[in-house]
Amino acid sequence: MSETVAKKPEKTNRIGLSRADYKGGKSTLCPGCGHDAISNHIISACYEAGVDPLMLGKFSGIGCSSKTPAYFISQSHAFNAAHGRMPSVATGAMLANHALTGLAVSGDGDTASIGMGQFAHLIRRNLKLVYIIENNGVYGLTKGQFSATADYGSKLKRGEENIHGAIDLCGLALELGCGFVARTFSGDKKQIVPLLQAALAYEGTAIIDVISPCVTFNNHEGSTRSYDYVKEHDQPLQEIDFIPAQEQITVDYAEGTVVHVPMHDGSHLALKKLERDYNPTDRMAAVQLLQEARGQKQLLTGLIYFNEDKPAYAKQLHLPEAPLHSFKEADLRPSREQFAALMGSFR
Repeated sequence: MSETVAKKPEKTNRIGLSRADYKGGKSTLCPGCGHDAISNHIISACYEAGVDPLMLGKFSGIGCSSKTPAYFISQSHAFNAAHGRMPSVATGAMLANHALTGLAVSGDGDTASIGMGQFAHLIRRNLKLVYIIENNGVYGLTKGQFSATADYGSKLKRGEENIHGAIDLCGLALELGCGFVARTFSGDKKQIVPLLQAALAYEGTAIIDVISPCVTFNNHEGSTRSYDYVKEHDQPLQEIDFIPAQEQITVDYAEGTVVHVPMHDGSHLALKKLERDYNPTDRMAAVQLLQEARGQKQLLTGLIYFNEDKPAYAKQLHLPEAPLHSFKEADLRPSREQFAALMGSFR
């Protein structure tokens, strides 16, 4: 007679959901892509924070990064916008129902080039939204051209040298007055998950610039983002790619220290974690730290700047507690007396 073994009850969060309830579809990105690691970190952060999937709005534009909302929290609402136009779509959705938790995923091309104007005005309005930039320095969907965040002097897969200066999206966010600015590395789960949880709780626009290496186009010597190395004299008639599966890169290092993280091709990425006693509310100190780190060719990680007093867009507009989409026609139609008073106010 066989004995029935009781199943161990599945662990749930504060709203009674398991981690599996936060998963999405199967990824179609390259094996080992840092973007997949970020998707897993988002799953962990939302599960641990007890985010209601049915009250989560996911927004994205165009690019490898913007495909990723399909890979996490499949029960939530999602909108894949046109290239660079995600912020305006997110603004409309979040104002129609500001009870939603807003989570946007973009890339360095989608944000720092065609979407730069919308990125600036999103920060200016301070919409309550977590804005994740999956930053690999290249246009991965169109064969690895430089993006606007690629460093001056870095080299492309075929050897071209970047003659333009890089746009530092964290520095730009600070200049535009963003109240929550952070940078992290896709392989640093210990840092990124708490940053995501803090961003989800922030009452305004939270910018998280995530350095996310592209295993296909940043694996060669000469690039500050670790692209594939292409032999100097190799001039093939066709480009035939074979992308081997590679393990995701993870790091664990103490506050205030610098770690050189080995990439898949043997090159290294220098990361510097902020000191434990660093004050993230000092905006000018944040600007200086970013400049110093850039001069030393280090990627400064951690919560760079935080301003809890900056009012969110919905509060600036004095929106009612009830979301606008829930109002009936009768609620929106003024009475004759109210209309007369309104018209009289313009005299």
